[in-house]
Amino acid sequence: MEESHWKPQKNTQMLQWIIENEIAQKGYKSICGVDEAGRGPLAGPVCAAAVILPYGCEIEGLNDSKKISEKKREVLFEKIKDVALAYSIAMVDHKKIDEINILQATYLAMKAAVEGLNVEADYALVDGNRSEGLEIPFSCIVKGDAKSPSIAAASILAKVTRDHHMLEQAKLYPQYHFEKHKGYGTKSHYDAILKYGACEIHRVTFLKKFYEKHPEAKK
Repeated sequence: MEESHWKPQKNTQMLQWIIENEIAQKGYKSICGVDEAGRGPLAGPVCAAAVILPYGCEIEGLNDSKKISEKKREVLFEKIKDVALAYSIAMVDHKKIDEINILQATYLAMKAAVEGLNVEADYALVDGNRSEGLEIPFSCIVKGDAKSPSIAAASILAKVTRDHHMLEQAKLYPQYHFEKHKGYGTKSHYDAILKYGACEIHRVTFLKKFYEKHPEAKK
């Protein structure tokens, strides 16, 4: 499906429905926001969410998930699910990431999230500067999770869902402390890999340079 790049016509510093309004004026009636979480970690899946909010609704505190505390994200996570007309969350695991690369895995997760909506969307607002594979028209919005309520909602659903998943993985692999870093490449995480080697959910392709630099690490 052909992609278009949205350019703002007004100030979008506040999370108002400016972008959605402009898309709706083109005749689209069911606009979903799409975002992902987990492109950068060394372990675990990439997670994407698609959300259709009631047109013009206001959710207090809604913003880019990275700008909100974990406690606030949890509250908004439940609120978004309660008010959304439809939402869908999809994950692509570490094995698929290693097989097709993280960019393609992200596109795959986003496609699955959009197609999983139980209310069909006719347009998607996607966070970032590019996307592929969607079967409906879409626009890519750079830093869209700080500009569009629909994308911000998707950002929170994706982030919190992935965090919950990594908390469960922490119980299976306690030596890596996934509950603290959620799989991202912190010093403590790299130290654990040096000591224990990679576990089942690590992304092998993400560790190649690390192993080249640290041949003494357990594999």
